[in-house]
Amino acid sequence: MRAARLIKMVLLLQSRPAMTAAELARELEVSERTVTRDAQALSEAGVPVYAERGRAGGYRLVGGYRTRLTGLARGEAEALFLSGVPGALREMGLEDAASAARLKVSAALLPSLRDASRTAAQRFHLDAPSWFREPETPELLPAVAEAVWDDRRVAARYRRGEDEVVRELEPYGLVLKAGVWYLCARAAGGGSFRVYRIDRFTAVEAGGERFERDGDFDLPAFWAERAEQFARSILRAEVVVRLSAAGVRRLTYAVDAAAAREALEAAGAPDAEGWVTVTLAVESEDVAHEQLRLLGPEVEVLAPASLRGRFARDAGRLAGLYGG
Repeated sequence: MRAARLIKMVLLLQSRPAMTAAELARELEVSERTVTRDAQALSEAGVPVYAERGRAGGYRLVGGYRTRLTGLARGEAEALFLSGVPGALREMGLEDAASAARLKVSAALLPSLRDASRTAAQRFHLDAPSWFREPETPELLPAVAEAVWDDRRVAARYRRGEDEVVRELEPYGLVLKAGVWYLCARAAGGGSFRVYRIDRFTAVEAGGERFERDGDFDLPAFWAERAEQFARSILRAEVVVRLSAAGVRRLTYAVDAAAAREALEAAGAPDAEGWVTVTLAVESEDVAHEQLRLLGPEVEVLAPASLRGRFARDAGRLAGLYGG
């Protein structure tokens, strides 16, 4: 542990002209006293760490010292490609590997390019979870992620409704969708690929046996296809509605976007009042009621009669509240 910290300290000093004890302590997550002891240990080992006293003092490397410890380990190289998603790295337990990889890359860059990581971070940030929702990291995510990286089979217990099922899986890839983690895997020994929500695993145990990955498996393509299939599979009902021009513009924000586009493409010409009648695929009458209410007076439900009746009752309650 200390050896890794000493290497990280050297890389930090190599990537910057100088750093204060407080800055190093913050980066290394230790006390300033520990920073002082580590700097002394490096100096005794022949690394030319120079301490400057005073208010503007700190630590720096002298004589243009360059460490050769900049080769990336495999885990660090893999984590580097995910460095734009710090939250995901932290949840998968890869934050330390990514940090070490970034330091090694920074140390290997020319001095004029060493601020590239900082300037990039100030210009792009990925915030994956949706609004008004505090994402929860599944407790078993690090164990699943480790098995994914190592291509190790896992014995897993998975909650399906009120029951639990036991599966031996070959974990191929992880997907973070709107703050929710999913595992793309298949049964041990082959078979079709399936998608599992990580937060529904109740137990995961990685075995010592590695599996041979299917070279034709393409995670982004698989997820895109499966996501489209899922979105279509839940749209089991239809409603008929009239939309104003404003309702047409806002429809894709209220309901499934693909379903909205298909409905609008199949719609006829606007009527004399400029309203368009569309037949819209929805998940259920309850879901359609919640979604279409977002359009307010820009939508009129024509069918089914039961849904139109619910909107009529909503309108009556609103009239009672605002009529006076």
